[in-house]
Amino acid sequence: MITVWAALENMAARLITQNASDDEIAGLRRMFTTFENEKPQANIDGYSGTNIEFHQAILKLSKSELLNSLTETLFIHMRSIRVRTIGENNRASRSIIDHMNIIEALENRDTELAEPLVRQHTLDLAAHVEQHVHYLD
Repeated sequence: MITVWAALENMAARLITQNASDDEIAGLRRMFTTFENEKPQANIDGYSGTNIEFHQAILKLSKSELLNSLTETLFIHMRSIRVRTIGENNRASRSIIDHMNIIEALENRDTELAEPLVRQHTLDLAAHVEQHVHYLD
């Protein structure tokens, strides 16, 4: 499921570089202004919500109705996994770094960088779940 999500967000990143306005992409950066100088771990509930909003925004900014409808059911499960795991093993701090790198690639309309950054960010979640998350078995 997480691997499929990575593929769908990967395509969303490509579409964002082609279709989203500069202001729409700038909205992604504004999501994280409250966490720039603060350790996200200190405000894990707030950061967890922003993390979920970020991933929803990535899909929405793709402007693909089909992509968004395909992810509706998956999102219920992905949201649960992200909320449960964001506070584990310093994932929140790594997540914000990943998100800022993704945003920068999107701002630069660098499709060839944005796609693998988005994909790897989610595949890192898959690796974390495989290695550490036994309570979902």
